[in-house]
Amino acid sequence: MPHLLLFAATTGYQVRSFAEAARRLGIGVTLVTDRCHIMEDPWGDAAIAIRFEEPEESAVAVAAAVHERGLAINGVVAVADKPTHIAALVAERMGMPWHPASATAVCGDKHRMRSLFAAAGLPAPRHFLSSYDPGDGSAVMEFPCVLKPLGLSGSRGVIRANNQSEFQSAQARIRQILNDPAAELQIEQYIPGREFALEGLMTQGELQLLAIFDKPDPLEGPYFEETIYVTPSLESAATQQAIIATTRLAARALGLWHGPVHAEMRVNSSGVYMLEIAARPIGGLCARALRFQPYTLEELVILHAIGAAAPAAGMYTPASGVMMIPVPQTGIFASLAGVDEARAVPGIDDVIITAKPGEKLVPLPEGASYTGFIFGSGPDPHFVTNALRQAHRLLRFEMLASLHVLRN
Repeated sequence: MPHLLLFAATTGYQVRSFAEAARRLGIGVTLVTDRCHIMEDPWGDAAIAIRFEEPEESAVAVAAAVHERGLAINGVVAVADKPTHIAALVAERMGMPWHPASATAVCGDKHRMRSLFAAAGLPAPRHFLSSYDPGDGSAVMEFPCVLKPLGLSGSRGVIRANNQSEFQSAQARIRQILNDPAAELQIEQYIPGREFALEGLMTQGELQLLAIFDKPDPLEGPYFEETIYVTPSLESAATQQAIIATTRLAARALGLWHGPVHAEMRVNSSGVYMLEIAARPIGGLCARALRFQPYTLEELVILHAIGAAAPAAGMYTPASGVMMIPVPQTGIFASLAGVDEARAVPGIDDVIITAKPGEKLVPLPEGASYTGFIFGSGPDPHFVTNALRQAHRLLRFEMLASLHVLRN
C-alpha cells in the first residue's frame, strides 16, 4: 500500500478530509503535526510530533521516526502554511519530488516574495520593509498603502492606511498582533482592482490549472476579510489567460516545482498583480467548493504527491462556491440560529459551523479563523453567489461578552 506523510497544523476538518480521501484511494497516512512530543501518542493517531518553529530539527525528527517505524513513504502533502517548509525539507531528505525548501521559505515571507515577483518583471506595487530608510526620502509611501506582517496568512494583520495617522495606528496594531514592538512589516502601495484566486498543481515546474475563483465581494480595506469564492470565473477569456500566465511566471520566480499551489492576485487595467502564492492547496474546508470528475481536490493532491497517474481534472458542476462565514464581533460564541433555514435556500448544499460554543472569536485583523462555511452550487456563478448571500443573511449569531455568562 502506498503511504503518505500528511503535514498539518491541527487535527481539524481539513486534516480529516485529506485522511478520508487517502482511505478512499487505499493510501496509508501518517500525520505529522505540532503537538507535545513528550506525551506518547496523546490522540491515539500515531502522529509524528514536531515543532513548526524548529524546521530543521523537525525535518531530522521526521526522517528518524520514518526510519524507526520502517515506513516506506511515497509522498508528502502539507495542508497549512506553517508546515509546508518542513514538508519540503523532509522531501529533500528522502529524495521525493516536491517544492524545494528554498521556495517554501520564500512563500513564508511576503517581502522576499514581492521582491522576487518584481525582479521577474511582473507588475508589482512600490514596496519596502518598515525598517528601510535610505535617507533620501524614497521610502516615503504614497497613500493609500497596505501594511502586512511578513509571515501571517489569511489576511491576518493586513491593514490599509489612507493617511499618516492611519499608517502609524496600523503599524502599532500589527506589532501588537505579533507581540513584537520592533517587528518588520511589509509596506506597499494599495493595488486597486478585483481580486481572484487560482488553484493549481505544479508538475516538474509546469502549472496545471484546476480552477480560477472570482471573489465577488469588494476587498478595499481597511481590512481584507475574504468571504465568497465562486467558480468558474465570469471574467473574459483574455483576463483568465493573463491570470494563468502571470501565476505560471510567479511560481517559477519563487522556484515552486512539484505540488499544489494556491495563488491570490488582483487585476486592473495595468495588468495582473500577484499578491502571494502558497505551496499548499486552498485552506479550511474550501476544497469542497471544487467538484472534479472523477476525483475530489484532496484526492487529486494525494495522487499527485505519490506520483500516481491521474487523468486531467474537469469540473462537473456548472458553478460552485463557498462562503467563509465572518466572525460578526469579538466575543464568546454561544449559539447560532437559522442554520436549517440557510440549508433550505435553493442552491445551498451545506452549512458547516466550525466554531464551538464557549470559543472566543475575534474578527480580522486580529482573528485567525472563521465561524464556518456555506457551500453552494447551481447553473451559473451569479446564482451561486446570490444563494450564498441569502443563506448568510439567515444566520443569527448569539455572542456573549464572557464565558461566565455562558456558564450561567
